[in-house]
Amino acid sequence: MPSTFPMHRLFAASLVLACAGAAAQQPEPQLQLRRVELQAGMYRIDAQVAATPRERQTGLMYRKQMPEHEGMLFVFEEPAVQCFWMKNTLLPLTAAFIADDGTIVNLADMQPQSEASHCSARPVRYVLEMNQGWFAKKGLKDGSRLAGPPFAAR
Repeated sequence: MPSTFPMHRLFAASLVLACAGAAAQQPEPQLQLRRVELQAGMYRIDAQVAATPRERQTGLMYRKQMPEHEGMLFVFEEPAVQCFWMKNTLLPLTAAFIADDGTIVNLADMQPQSEASHCSARPVRYVLEMNQGWFAKKGLKDGSRLAGPPFAAR
């Protein structure tokens, strides 16, 4: 028995359903992580804390914007050479690799959607990602010191 439903409408309906399913599966940025306030001299940083393996793996992926004074602090269990890349990250960022006492070991500018690896110059437990250029605009560089938890406790 021939169908009374035109094929082009069936195809269009299938396409709409497929697109809706793909949109529903789009990864979402992490926006609800615990936050900590850090200080860099007279500047305040509102940092989300990525402390679990899953939180660290997702990091700032999929974020389309981030306020100037916000960032993400990655906390690792043990000091190690930490390496970061920007797969699925849409914002240009600068990573500050930070020693236990809050001293910036080194900075690395990272480009969106890149799989290039950026590593700490020596073992660290902390990495702070901010919008690219934030550290330079504030005059912060290798050897500058951040304050606030977790650095104050050490």
